[in-house]
Amino acid sequence: MKVFVTGIKGQLGHDVVNELIKRNHEAVGVDIEEMDITDKMAVDQTIKAAAPDAVIHCAAWTAVDAAEEDSNRDKVYAVNVTGTQHIAQICKALDIPMMYISTDYVFDGQGTEPWTPDCRNYNPLNVYGLTKFEGELAVASLLSKFFIVRIAWVFGTNGNNFIKTMLNIGKNHDKLTVVNDQIGTPTYTYDLARLLVDMIETDKYGYYHATNEGGYISWYDFAKEIFRQAEALGNSAYDSEHLTVAPVTTAEYGVSKAARPFNSRLDKSKLIENGFAPLPTWQDALNRYLKEIIE
Repeated sequence: MKVFVTGIKGQLGHDVVNELIKRNHEAVGVDIEEMDITDKMAVDQTIKAAAPDAVIHCAAWTAVDAAEEDSNRDKVYAVNVTGTQHIAQICKALDIPMMYISTDYVFDGQGTEPWTPDCRNYNPLNVYGLTKFEGELAVASLLSKFFIVRIAWVFGTNGNNFIKTMLNIGKNHDKLTVVNDQIGTPTYTYDLARLLVDMIETDKYGYYHATNEGGYISWYDFAKEIFRQAEALGNSAYDSEHLTVAPVTTAEYGVSKAARPFNSRLDKSKLIENGFAPLPTWQDALNRYLKEIIE
């Protein structure tokens, strides 16, 4: 199987290509240097020339706060909406399936009930969420053979993320404050890539949610476990004698440019219903990840 993957310099695209190769699929990976997704002609020519059996679209504008800046809004729309539309159009022309990676930010982040994959109560809180939602609409309106996979709280080796930020700040501070009223579940791109390839090998199309297992937590809970495991791996810089992590509310922490969802709980039961193996627990994923990145 030949699979075309966008955004291979990002955390997820990088791992998806590696997973495809591991399974002896042919991976054709591109980033902006090889194909600017906002350029329709470039998209048409590059994907036609590759002649893939499927496309996994990982490329996106993901800088959530920067997306709120007036000077960036047209760029964010061009990447997340127009670019996605270009890819969906060529997938339709070639009659091949497309997998679009989306986000819990398409919902309003309120309440405490987990969002189900087929929930239609969309109400994005910010520009990033709105453009990812419009990207979903472009895919679903143009194609019948599509996967829309919403993820949350992503971390991987190939890029920046919450874990790396915590570890870097923790080295130089003796006290950190982390929000405890935003709830969700982390997603390790290495594990997610395995699931995405499992899915693209089938025709079980539709909307899905995917994060690691292990329960719902706050960012504060996540930070505490990051430092606990880092210390357990022998890094004394993160022990509780040197480093205190205190919980704060989002309001106490201070306003960011983009509103953040309080409820990022994603219901993943549809994966099991369709025969897909769930991801390992986030605690296990964190342990494997820290062993990869801590020297």
